[in-house]
Amino acid sequence: MLEYLTREEASGYLTQRGLIIGKTTLQKMATVGGGPVYSIFGNRAVYTHANLDAWAEAKLTAPRTSTSDAAELDAGKAVPHASAA
Repeated sequence: MLEYLTREEASGYLTQRGLIIGKTTLQKMATVGGGPVYSIFGNRAVYTHANLDAWAEAKLTAPRTSTSDAAELDAGKAVPHASAA
């Protein structure tokens, strides 16, 4: 069975991984859109690790070596990525 996290736990899960986000921000995103996928159990939103990880990965940009990398990406130029070890 999946493990479900409350909104506060979801905030802590992401923050522990270096992606700082407050539970109130997750609340607002649940209202206006743009946040991670969640389900409702009773009157509470609950999140899964997989959905939080997928959302965070989708929000991250490609690896960069400088601030000018963003302009190169916008211009369609290839930016070298660090190889996975």
